[in-house]
Amino acid sequence: MRVLISGAGIAGPTLAWFLAKTGARVTVVEKSRTMLRQGQNIDIEGSAISVIKKMGVLEEVRRFNTTEKGTRFIDPSGRPFAPFPVPKPGESATTMSPTSELEILRGDLALVLYEATKELPQVKYEFGITISKVVSNDEKTVKVELSNGEVQEYDVLVAADGQWSNVRKQCFPLDAVTTIDKGMYGVYWTIPRLPSDNDWWNVYQALGSRILTIRPDPHGTVRAAVTRMPCNEVQKQEWLRASRSDRQTQEDLVRKEFADAGWQAERLLGEMPDAPDFYFQACKQIKMSSWSTSRVVCLGDAAHAPTPLSGFGTSLAIMGAYVLAGELSKLSAEDHPSKAFAAYESTFRPFVEEIQNIPFFIPGIAHPGTAWKRWLFQSAVLIASKVLAIKWVASKMPGIAGESTDVGFQLPHYLRLEDEATQ
Repeated sequence: MRVLISGAGIAGPTLAWFLAKTGARVTVVEKSRTMLRQGQNIDIEGSAISVIKKMGVLEEVRRFNTTEKGTRFIDPSGRPFAPFPVPKPGESATTMSPTSELEILRGDLALVLYEATKELPQVKYEFGITISKVVSNDEKTVKVELSNGEVQEYDVLVAADGQWSNVRKQCFPLDAVTTIDKGMYGVYWTIPRLPSDNDWWNVYQALGSRILTIRPDPHGTVRAAVTRMPCNEVQKQEWLRASRSDRQTQEDLVRKEFADAGWQAERLLGEMPDAPDFYFQACKQIKMSSWSTSRVVCLGDAAHAPTPLSGFGTSLAIMGAYVLAGELSKLSAEDHPSKAFAAYESTFRPFVEEIQNIPFFIPGIAHPGTAWKRWLFQSAVLIASKVLAIKWVASKMPGIAGESTDVGFQLPHYLRLEDEATQ
């Protein structure tokens, strides 16, 4: 089977690893000229941990752990309160803990997955290359024209090129994709670490529906982020325009909106222009009526971006790649890949939809507009942190004990993947 994957992020290399082990010939094209080490914290949860173990890269993932001890909130005076520490091995980790035991930067995880696949004889990476045009997608092959002018034919084309997938735009009608705006913007950049910084995810809620956070990374720097929920139509239009503009316009808006936020706003804004990375994101979900058409299939955020609010986007990409590879591995030589795509979607979509079903009050509840709402929210999290600090109470809470896996979604058993992955 000849497979072309667009995107060398998380889903693409994971899929390439499992497909290569079954004998498929895999080409991964990536628009960046090198593997980018940029990106903020992501979690690996549930069955995604099982997939990482099957790939033999769990210890490498641990090596890149962000060192984050847990999450704690900062009060209006700048003092920390309400800690939610990462549980120690063997302790119960409740679903209220925002920090995962397997916390890693997106760029670091992408590098780990790339390193695990780049030397496989069945896998070839092409950097600085994109799919300019999907020429045809029919019963026999899918034909593409690459940005270097080459025209190639494959048995399967996988769109793993992110939330705003170029391949998806070419192959699916507009009405096949629904975008759901969650009413929040996130802005992320990296700043130098100070001696006074700690290894917690520090979360400060400014008034006016604004949040500032800083958290550690394993590279001697600090990851800064701000989130904003525009409060009126004028603000909504201003943030919408900025999301479609250049970095300078976006920085100017963030500086104007957060200058009076308090806590470490002055530091974060002062370091922003010199940050080597800067990412401005409108928080939107992607939902598709169908994840595939003939020989083209969407994977990860291209198919079902759940937004950072779910905390599960990376895990869905990893699990989905495993399921897709497993279903493709079951095909006979005469089968059309659409058979595998249908099985992949019927198996995995119910869990994806469950993750995407974010409660209506999120993210609004965490972005208080007034001092009264902030006091109410912070009182609730303070009580929660104190209750969960009582071990016998925490042990009764639903969650993940130690490094249990297959929580929420039970990985299907695929004979060829199991046999090959354990060799």
